[in-house]
Amino acid sequence: MRFEKILRTARKLAVRPPRNDWAGLHPPAQLHRLIECERARTDRNGDPFTLITLTPRHPESDQATLLYLARVLKHRLRLIDEAGWLNDRQLAVILPSTPAAGAWKVADDVCLSVPPNQPLPVCKVYCYPADWLENREERSAPEVQPRAAERISSGANSGEPLEALFSRPLPAWKRAIDVLGAGAGLALLAPLFGAVAVAIKIASPGPVLFRQTRSGRGGRPFAMYKFRSMVVDAERKKADLLSFNEQDGPAFKIAADPRVTRLGRFLRSTSIDELPQLWNVLRGEMSLVGPRPLPCDESKACLGWQRRRLDVTPGLTCIWQVKGRSRVSFSEWCRMDLQYVARRGVRQDLTLLLLTLPAVLLRKGAR
Repeated sequence: MRFEKILRTARKLAVRPPRNDWAGLHPPAQLHRLIECERARTDRNGDPFTLITLTPRHPESDQATLLYLARVLKHRLRLIDEAGWLNDRQLAVILPSTPAAGAWKVADDVCLSVPPNQPLPVCKVYCYPADWLENREERSAPEVQPRAAERISSGANSGEPLEALFSRPLPAWKRAIDVLGAGAGLALLAPLFGAVAVAIKIASPGPVLFRQTRSGRGGRPFAMYKFRSMVVDAERKKADLLSFNEQDGPAFKIAADPRVTRLGRFLRSTSIDELPQLWNVLRGEMSLVGPRPLPCDESKACLGWQRRRLDVTPGLTCIWQVKGRSRVSFSEWCRMDLQYVARRGVRQDLTLLLLTLPAVLLRKGAR
């Protein structure tokens, strides 16, 4: 069926195309389950996969474009591939054991079937696991058709981490609690902030605040702030202390860290050093409750299933903080984070906030 005829049909329907019977495509809920199953399979056996998303470029023709692409996909994919509706305006294709270059070949074949007088849909390729991107196969523009060459010359030939697509934004109720809680906390604790700043300046030379890049929701990096509790060149000295690491997994923790100042030990044991992160919460980079953000290098070293903690916004406190912190293994720490991710809700957030206060006062597992 020609594209123009499909366009006329779509306008007559004046409704969204059925999600469960067009060209055998999966509806959104089923497609998301299939993607989660593929992620779990990759985490278990290490066999990576890619995901293609196809989005119409212009709203006035999106229905016709989606109907057309749905029919093309039916004849283009392998038996092991899965295609479906990601949402109302996007199609997606799961390609097991396919690198980014192979996924773009499929995207080219599908998109270039669109008639020349119609705009190409917006195509993106996501890879899982993310570190597979480092070994992707690159193509040069002369090897492909002209319309695909335009996309490649614009720098769109690589893939993106899958976590960036399926990270969950903050619900409205959670963002409201964060803004109210962080705003009130910053206002009420302003005198304490001033006293701590003076004490740090007197105790050791260097800045009051320590700024470190950490992995946020979807793996996106952000600058996290803390009161400085270590000597100025602590990051440079870390490499010399790796052999003394007392935490399993990629996280780095030492009970008697020689880089920590005398004042810093008090700030850490009372968790006062974490209070500047209320500013990160107010900015939306963190939440009051959520998995603790790891430094980017430690986050990249996590196993696939452990990186699922990046599906939600990191936070100041979570299950790990109220159940022992440094006294549990890194794997158990991640399991606690995933338990929170699976059950995130108002009741759980408020409960964890209430449990955090006695945990801080009793200094459970603080280092």
